[in-house]
Amino acid sequence: MCRGCEVLLPCPLPSDAMRLIDYDDTISRPLPFYLAMEEYFARNFTDDSFFFMWQVDPTVIIGRHQLLESEIDMEFCRRNGIDIVRRKSGGGAVYADRNNIMFSHITASGHVADTFREYTRKVADMLRRLGVDASASDRNDVLAGERKISGNAFYHLAGRSIVHGTMLYDADREMMAGALTPSITKLKSKGVASVRSRITTLREHRPDVALDDFKKFAATFMTDGEPYRLTDTDIDAISIMAKEYGRPERLAGCNPAGTFSKTVRYPGVGEITVSLAAARGKITSVTLTGDFFASQDMPATISSLLEGIEYRRDAVEHALEGTDISALVTNLTKKQFIDLIF
Repeated sequence: MCRGCEVLLPCPLPSDAMRLIDYDDTISRPLPFYLAMEEYFARNFTDDSFFFMWQVDPTVIIGRHQLLESEIDMEFCRRNGIDIVRRKSGGGAVYADRNNIMFSHITASGHVADTFREYTRKVADMLRRLGVDASASDRNDVLAGERKISGNAFYHLAGRSIVHGTMLYDADREMMAGALTPSITKLKSKGVASVRSRITTLREHRPDVALDDFKKFAATFMTDGEPYRLTDTDIDAISIMAKEYGRPERLAGCNPAGTFSKTVRYPGVGEITVSLAAARGKITSVTLTGDFFASQDMPATISSLLEGIEYRRDAVEHALEGTDISALVTNLTKKQFIDLIF
């Protein structure tokens, strides 16, 4: 039995030196707190390697170089109360909730490939000890058979590195698919697109292992030495750092340049193709083409209203307050126009 586990699990093999960060995980905290916690330890505790686990309410975590609108169905997230946070590491967008566990590893290693390789192999070793046919992929994932059970990303600071990622204990596949599948048709970006992969969960392979028991087992396997207990001083400092991750302008402002094109036919209006370009989260140009009827002033008016506006639905709605869209494009409603560009 491992650290009070209620089910019989194989005893972990001796671990490389990696200290567990121990804290009260019964307190619900927003995701930026845990990203800041990684950075706090990377910047302030340079003599040890650390590991901790965390869980959050439904949140999408988008990679540093990704275009929001190409990765996330923003409207679906709004309707379902899913937060969206941009991390500082690269890689693809992931969905997290209480059904899965997030792993964080902080180390002195500065070589990306070696750090990924060592860490993902260790996670795969842990899963194999549970009888799961696990292996580390040649990139940054851990597979169970041929399906992904853990995806990871990397963030490097001076002399320190952070590896963090998902551990799919279970999955709400409907919410995951809805959040990470954009409702718009086609969007091309200079950013990095997520690689859609078939996933599996630990519960599919070990339904007898409860989530809390797995967390205890993972903590025992992945760490060694005396755990570090998070202090009130640490929590206050981390909470201050977390404010940076929570800023709305950081979420959209880190967007790479991108272009989006979509064609729709509305009854009584005709066929409309919108071509929209955005940079650093703000609209730089909007062009409408098609067989619709429009006023002579339509192109200039649309441009003047939307250029420089943040590419968010609420920002566009605010910019169009008091504007009669049907006077610019015959029979086109304001809602139809906004739906067109989102």
